[in-house]
Amino acid sequence: MLKLGRAQGVAIAAIISTGLAVSEYAPRKVKIAVTGNGSASKEQVSRMIQSIFGVDLQGHKLDETDAIAIALCHYYNHGNTTKKQYSSWKDFARKKGLL
Repeated sequence: MLKLGRAQGVAIAAIISTGLAVSEYAPRKVKIAVTGNGSASKEQVSRMIQSIFGVDLQGHKLDETDAIAIALCHYYNHGNTTKKQYSSWKDFARKKGLL
């Protein structure tokens, strides 16, 4: 099993166990939300995050700016009902086609 998949599973489990909703965004959707281009590079996403927030993030890892981009995408889509939300493990499994 991939480490990223395990980490994602743990994160989802922790969030659901607190009763909070889980939202997921495809990389392409995040890139479109931040840059307007679904095939933007990590560097382009980073530059756009710097421009939007008016900060210098030179020297920061691209994974860090990716995390900010995901948060920004969530902010832009907060009222969007097309995002995936899960209210329980059973709901998560059902929506993923596991039940």
